[in-house]
Amino acid sequence: MISYAQNFEDVMLWRALKHISNGFYIDVGAWSPDLDSVTRVFYENGWCGINVEPNPEFHLQYLDKRIRDINLKVAISNEVGITDIFFSTNPGLSSLDRRIAEGHKSIGWDVVPSKVEITTLLNICSKFCQNKDIHFLKVDVEGLEKNVLLGNNWVKFRPWIIVVEATL
Repeated sequence: MISYAQNFEDVMLWRALKHISNGFYIDVGAWSPDLDSVTRVFYENGWCGINVEPNPEFHLQYLDKRIRDINLKVAISNEVGITDIFFSTNPGLSSLDRRIAEGHKSIGWDVVPSKVEITTLLNICSKFCQNKDIHFLKVDVEGLEKNVLLGNNWVKFRPWIIVVEATL
């Protein structure tokens, strides 16, 4: 098996879920469909899912490369509306959190603010996951992972496995 994920998360998930045919995932903060991708190996093995990526450049890559998936150009939090996002020249470091963006800026990355639509995990699951098993949820949103998790109804939509980036 070739691992595409940054820390072999795909390998660990595959060990747990390889018996599932045509499984379903949700990738919040999907970034690239190829680089450091937790979902690529699953897609290559017939799975499909939802990729949430607010960066227009990477969202277009998902539209091109992940045609079986639902690809959303929004950010996820625990509220709905429009907010600032801070796109970094290191796109894996883009964040809704101004403090995190300022930290990246202080070590030399350019940061460009932009507006982005935000919604909740509950809204996405209510629209796309009715009567569907969510085999895994991956959340990597540069500091606002807790907000993503707070924006769901865990009784109604409960993934089998949750992978959350936690670096601090």
